[in-house]
Amino acid sequence: MVLRALRLPPPPARLDARRCDDLPAPPCISAAPRLASGARAHIRCDGGDALRRPRRRPHLRAPFARRGAHRAGDAVRRLVALFALTALAVPVAASAHATLRVASPAPQSRLAAAPAVIRLSFDQAVSIGRSPIRVFAADGTRLDGAPRLVDEGRAVEVPVTGFKDGAAYTVRWQAVSPDGHTIFGVYTFGLGVEPPPPTEAVGASGPTWSDDLVRLALFVGFALSVGVIGFRLLVLPAAVPIALERRVHLVSTVAAFAAIDAGVAGLVLRGQDALQLSFVDLLYGDLSPLAERTRFGVAWMVTTVGLGALAALLLLAWVLDRPQLRRPAFVLGLLLLTAYPLSGHQATAVGSGLDERFADWAHLTAATLWVGGLVALAAIVWPLAPELRRAAFVRFSRLATACVSVLVAAGTYVAIDRLPDVADAWETPYGRVLLVKVALVSVALAWGAGHRFVVLPRLERGGETGGVVRSLLCESTVVMAVLLLAAILVNTSPPA
Repeated sequence: MVLRALRLPPPPARLDARRCDDLPAPPCISAAPRLASGARAHIRCDGGDALRRPRRRPHLRAPFARRGAHRAGDAVRRLVALFALTALAVPVAASAHATLRVASPAPQSRLAAAPAVIRLSFDQAVSIGRSPIRVFAADGTRLDGAPRLVDEGRAVEVPVTGFKDGAAYTVRWQAVSPDGHTIFGVYTFGLGVEPPPPTEAVGASGPTWSDDLVRLALFVGFALSVGVIGFRLLVLPAAVPIALERRVHLVSTVAAFAAIDAGVAGLVLRGQDALQLSFVDLLYGDLSPLAERTRFGVAWMVTTVGLGALAALLLLAWVLDRPQLRRPAFVLGLLLLTAYPLSGHQATAVGSGLDERFADWAHLTAATLWVGGLVALAAIVWPLAPELRRAAFVRFSRLATACVSVLVAAGTYVAIDRLPDVADAWETPYGRVLLVKVALVSVALAWGAGHRFVVLPRLERGGETGGVVRSLLCESTVVMAVLLLAAILVNTSPPA
């Protein structure tokens, strides 16, 4: 290992010879020729065959035999250095302003008795304005009194009156840290009841079309990372052309990083709505109650960390040419899909059980593999590997049939569970969106059936393949529209 690291030739004692005396004497001078860079070459001086490799180290090679591997290693080291510098820079910038340490009552707490005072403690002395702490009832009524600074300016207290049992309350606060930045925060607590998440605090408007688009981008990111890798493992498990392999790595890796960006954008939008702040002011907002004490926040943290690991595995598989890393990346991606059934409106509904969440996960997994496979077949296999078109189409048809079966079965189960009354399908917003989704799924199923019973037999007979790519892309577009409606349903409460 030391010789390989220093790029030195093997000593004579390690050559394939029983004794050093058995080595043939070179007819020329003893010094081996050197390459242009100064490294000693592994060749015979008389121009004969190359020296045999060492008996115990058969993998030991000439210094420059793996130039591409060294370049890949340099690229990885640069990436690691960049990430390390970023990680070191972020805490320095974030630690300059005051931070909320303790809140009483605690965020998202359920109290048995009404508090007389709301107290917020910070790690630094802060300045306050006229209304540093505002306490709201569910109808928007203010319950707070005159504020005061205590503990040498490190804590703010405000008296409160007018609490009622069986209700939830919202606390909105702001203070000025020593560096001049105004920091903000919001949280809820309940008196005898479970409080709502900060995204449903007084003043928050709830999910908007921007949230739906971000959720769609996240679903598409999963489909193009997990779905494309699943296509490579399940449909084309054997060796493929280098161009196709590179395109698979490119699409899946970029999609994984894009999914991380979409997740961050989703948290920013939720934080803006909950805190009622602009993007610039949100940089000094306290998102800990949202990120640490809600299902959405916990799912966001788990998903973000998991997507980071997924992107790292895909990037290493690409840069280091380690295809065996694709399998754990695929399994990790399937596990990450469980975060959404566990964090949406449906997960917090009364009577929601594990069976319904498993059906949600199966539904989303089937859609991910279906969309990812369609894109991989149309945008990767068809233009880059004409010799694999027929085999890939046949195998993907089988996978798509299984995905569609799971998609329909799981979707039917969830729809029956969440719409107990048939009239809810057209009388509630959730039901109307679900009807549109069912209509689009029917179009996609009809399109897929045309591929299965019309295009596939023609390919098996060796017929023309013109128009297949356009048809596949159209089908994938319809399925992505279905994903958009799925994103809207995730942000919509089902009928009570």
